[in-house]
Amino acid sequence: MVPISTGPSARFSAELDSPTRQRRRAAAMLRLRSCILTHLLSSHSAAHPISPLHRLLSASASQSPKFAVEQYLVATCGLTGAQALKASAKISHLKSPTNPDAVLAFLAGLGLSSTDVAAVIATDPNFLCTGVERTLAPVVIDLARLGLSHAEIARLVSLAPGHFRCRSIVSNLPYYLSLLGSKENLLHALKRGTYFLSSDLERVTKPNVALLRECGLDASDIAKLCRAMPRMLSTKTERIQAMVACAEGLGVPRGSGMFMRALYAVHFLSKEKITAKVEYLKNTFRWSDAEVRIAVSKAPNVLTKSEESLLRRSEFLISKVGMLPAYIAHRPVMLGYSLEGRLRPRSYAVKFLKEKGLVDQDRDYYTALMLGEKAFVEKFICPHKEAAPHLAEDYAAACRGEVPTRFNFT
Repeated sequence: MVPISTGPSARFSAELDSPTRQRRRAAAMLRLRSCILTHLLSSHSAAHPISPLHRLLSASASQSPKFAVEQYLVATCGLTGAQALKASAKISHLKSPTNPDAVLAFLAGLGLSSTDVAAVIATDPNFLCTGVERTLAPVVIDLARLGLSHAEIARLVSLAPGHFRCRSIVSNLPYYLSLLGSKENLLHALKRGTYFLSSDLERVTKPNVALLRECGLDASDIAKLCRAMPRMLSTKTERIQAMVACAEGLGVPRGSGMFMRALYAVHFLSKEKITAKVEYLKNTFRWSDAEVRIAVSKAPNVLTKSEESLLRRSEFLISKVGMLPAYIAHRPVMLGYSLEGRLRPRSYAVKFLKEKGLVDQDRDYYTALMLGEKAFVEKFICPHKEAAPHLAEDYAAACRGEVPTRFNFT
């Protein structure tokens, strides 16, 4: 008979597969979670709320002869094999599950789901190396003092794990909470980018905000702009100045109601791309230079539309509806409406009513487009139930992308 190996490798494999070891690990994790919830989250006003925690953590997990990082990431943290392979390279120095276990218990205590925890670790594997008592717990306490709830703190961990494990995150948050107007706005901005959390307030962020104020944007406008484009808070001031010059060059003066939208439209686009889009607008809608400036000044978001989207709208409005290019240039908001859900069905309905003599022939199509859906139905559909009993169902079908027989015009 071949003797069964009893070397360290075999013993380690047996321990990993041991139901008893798994139950002990689970029990230890539960005890940790309960303790951390009690010490970290229930009363952040105590002077030393977690002073005995390091002793608890030291005793919570038995030392393994060799810590299999990649296997731990899969079995305990919930990462996929590919994620674990990539993450393990960054934390290969870990020799024990003691600190990772404490971090996982900390995250569970904050209320993060297993899916959220896996996402945090996959995004920032070094989170498992962060000291709970030294770093994470004090950050939670300081954030709670700023008024963030446990749920909001948990969301902050999920959105910005790399920043959360640095105690400096707390120092900049009061400014951003004031600038953005609310905790909800802060979290919304973090969904779009987290770099501003580590931006130099005095050298970068505050000069950028001051420049936006000089352009005529009020506090509400700045909050909206930075929530949608948080990179505005961390990019070089020279880049913001270039965006301002670009918007003005397109015919949108600073201080105008469209200036904020113009900044959004040109943000972080190269001069070459903007020039190419302007040329495309001229060719597609048969606009002159002056008409392009008019259109962009009234609806800067036309610069953000795809070429395919613009081409389809041009073909429909000019070729099918018969609008003049100059008419569209002065009413460019139309180009932002859904072709299938608004432009086509309303065009069909209004043309049907005109052909039946139910509305005046000179009734402006643009007026019908600008109405909300409920108002359009009340004004153009409901009054004609008797004269056109199928109009409502035909219009509904057109909104679904169909073309009813009665809407086929010669």
